[in-house]
Amino acid sequence: MPVRNERRHPARGPLMVDIAGLRPTAAECAMLRQPAVGGVILFARNCADAGQVRALCAELHALRTTPLLVGIDQEGGRVQRLRAGVTRFPPMATLGRLADRDGLERALVAAEDWGLLLGTELRALGVDLDFTPCVDLDRGISAVIGDRAIHRDPVWVGAIAAALWKGMARTGLQGVAKHFPGHGAVAADSHLDLPLDDRPFSAIQEDLQPFAALIAAGIPAIMPAHCLYPRVDGEHPAGFSPRWLQDVLRKEMGFTGVVVSDDLSMAGAHGAGGVAARVDAALTAGADLLLVCNDPEGAETAIAHVRSRDALPTGDRLERLAGNAATAALSAADRVRCLQQIEELRALAPGYTD
Repeated sequence: MPVRNERRHPARGPLMVDIAGLRPTAAECAMLRQPAVGGVILFARNCADAGQVRALCAELHALRTTPLLVGIDQEGGRVQRLRAGVTRFPPMATLGRLADRDGLERALVAAEDWGLLLGTELRALGVDLDFTPCVDLDRGISAVIGDRAIHRDPVWVGAIAAALWKGMARTGLQGVAKHFPGHGAVAADSHLDLPLDDRPFSAIQEDLQPFAALIAAGIPAIMPAHCLYPRVDGEHPAGFSPRWLQDVLRKEMGFTGVVVSDDLSMAGAHGAGGVAARVDAALTAGADLLLVCNDPEGAETAIAHVRSRDALPTGDRLERLAGNAATAALSAADRVRCLQQIEELRALAPGYTD
């Protein structure tokens, strides 16, 4: 029976989980070898400095014949898990401020250099994917998004985010656009509550524009929001909604990449039921990779539940999230230029400190 169950699973399972410290324990290594698991997400508690993260990524990759995916939230500003030994990026809102000051073309150059520097550093450590860019629109409503948003203008956000992704892609670092179809119009924090966006679909079209730009640019993954949009789907938040993920994202917008759920342990996901019910709801809606974070018991429950399922999603889109070799090396001169761009952006973030 165990052998037959193993064969039913793809090379990488649909769960991305976390670990407690700077190295996996023996019990965590056993968990990560479970076929239901496809990756590990790193938090600040897992990141002492660049050298330690390099060793950790190597250890995690060595656990499986088909290596686990290693991901991290390294957006810049207040969302930057690894801080020692790498560039400290300012909030992404500085890219929009640069566009306001010097024009969109100037911001596009800075954004590509940002992505190039970010990707070079993270790929050198063995990180496969970064959960960036955040393309929620800056409507001045959501505090949890705040200066993580690039700008209010959807065309500018799409163009700047696509330029950042272009830089990342040159290094082989994979990206995840978030939070589909847009988290910027709600005040509630989905970590703590289920936000409700009561706008009609016609109004939400504006928020979809940056995602469309990134799909056209080849972004490999998109993360839906734990937000409810009752005038589009009154029953399911976006991450559990076949309407949003299958009809809108895949059929209408033509996205063929990986749908990565936001953390199923967040309060915004709890309406779907217990951990097993959330796993089922996300997979049924069309998600390919499910995050279960900061909840060791929940992760174990999710793993056991996935192993008990008769069938998993067919195909293995997750291969698209494995880090690739760089298409171009970052020369010393290029690195200096990129760092100069970041320093100029930092000046556009008054009050931001490391």
